Amino acid sequence: MKVNLKPNNVSSLTKVLTVATQNQFAVGSFTPRATKMVAPILRAAQEKNSAVIVQTSEREQERYGINLAEFSREFYRVIQEENITIPAVLHLDHTKDFNVIAEAIEVGFTSVMIDASEQPFKKNIEITKKVVEYAHSKGVTVEAELGKIGTTDFIETDVDEELFTEPEEAKQFVEETCIDALAISVGTSHGVYLVKDPKIDIERLMEIRALTSVPLVLHGGSGTPSEMIKNAIQIPNGGISKVNIATDLEHMMIKTLNRENHVTEKEWSELPTETLTLVQNAVQNVVKEKIENFLISSDSASYYV
Repeated sequence: MKVNLKPNNVSSLTKVLTVATQNQFAVGSFTPRATKMVAPILRAAQEKNSAVIVQTSEREQERYGINLAEFSREFYRVIQEENITIPAVLHLDHTKDFNVIAEAIEVGFTSVMIDASEQPFKKNIEITKKVVEYAHSKGVTVEAELGKIGTTDFIETDVDEELFTEPEEAKQFVEETCIDALAISVGTSHGVYLVKDPKIDIERLMEIRALTSVPLVLHGGSGTPSEMIKNAIQIPNGGISKVNIATDLEHMMIKTLNRENHVTEKEWSELPTETLTLVQNAVQNVVKEKIENFLISSDSASYYV
């Protein structure tokens, strides 16, 4: 399925993040984990006059039953029908399968992430270059990851250092792959912090910034103290310009529904309208709070022409 002509405010990752880096704010890359939660993210961003990224991933298709074409349709529907005018990006997060990336591009995603970070350095470069070549030929931007960003679901370890991104490798990786944004490992983790406190290695971040020119991405934003995030955003010459936020949204959804586990697409479709609206309002409030107090991106839409 191909989408209709994109609205003028739907943008690539490069355009949105370059402005963020130059003006020392970060754009929130929010994962709704439900197609019906795309709308409150966009509404919150519009209300706060902030650029925004809406994303989903390969794994979330499997876990939640998300369909890329339906997710894309909802993104464009809300933008057009609700007159969303702030800069917005539709992004495919962590994905390893080239076919899934190609499908996302076909249905209107304006940015994709190839995650080959578990591969040896040279293999990561090889895989990433293939995706960059294909995506760029379609006018789509590419994020990639170097280092290993921990997760409470998959990598339970207190030893961060060996997983961190090496600055010299980051320089080589960016130069050889021609990626548009680099996700780095400097201390945060995906999911909930269970056995260690979040931290950000600012010195390492500054070294990576000095050696690379592309926008830098921080995954694992949920649960990280706001002051820590702000320090990472506002380093000299521009620090982190994209922060991924997923777990905080899902926790609010589950709490509002008084549940203990995740909700599938089918279950969302069966909820009464009143309940769905209640959850959407709760998510919208979380996104607004993140934009204002976490990302420093309120009124950032005014920077974009």
